[in-house]
Amino acid sequence: MSGLRPDLQIVADWITPRSRVLDLGCGDGTLLRELQESRFVTGYGLEIDADNIGRCIRNGVNVIQTDLDQGLSDFAAGTFDYVVMTQTLQAVRRPNRLLDEMLRVGRIGIVTFPNFAFWRLRYHLAMLGRMPMSGALSYTWYETPNIHLCTIRDFEELCLQKDIRILEREVLSHDLRRPVIAGVLPNLLAEIAIYRFRRG
Repeated sequence: MSGLRPDLQIVADWITPRSRVLDLGCGDGTLLRELQESRFVTGYGLEIDADNIGRCIRNGVNVIQTDLDQGLSDFAAGTFDYVVMTQTLQAVRRPNRLLDEMLRVGRIGIVTFPNFAFWRLRYHLAMLGRMPMSGALSYTWYETPNIHLCTIRDFEELCLQKDIRILEREVLSHDLRRPVIAGVLPNLLAEIAIYRFRRG
């Protein structure tokens, strides 16, 4: 059993052994290190934060310092089997373009993001008239790195517009459990969404 967070474990479980993986906004390289050790993948992490780059190197992860808002032009089409982006989609300037880039350089994309339509966030905004915070969205409005918050419905509509086929979806609570009821009304009851997708 790995020591990955449950959301990252779901991502890892979706990746075939010996695949080529690109991890966008890879943080300290925890996911890639686990994939290298347990699934024998090869690949790279892209990260902008210098401290995280140092952690990646200590974790034995190949990492390139880059700004995801500049795109993935350093990589040729079809270079990777999987392109992963965990908790980063909402922090880039043009998430719609980055989805296109993910599916240009990779065969399958995987993303995770906080669901801004979660009922507690709706209640907080409606009743208090202030930008909401939750376990999955823990920053104040003036400190948040999140610039394009979206909902599960928003993401699925974007996929439909772009002819992106959703292969699998998982939804979690902020403490990374899988509440059964959230699967029934995910846009209202899920705090974190995880998707696996490819071109239609």
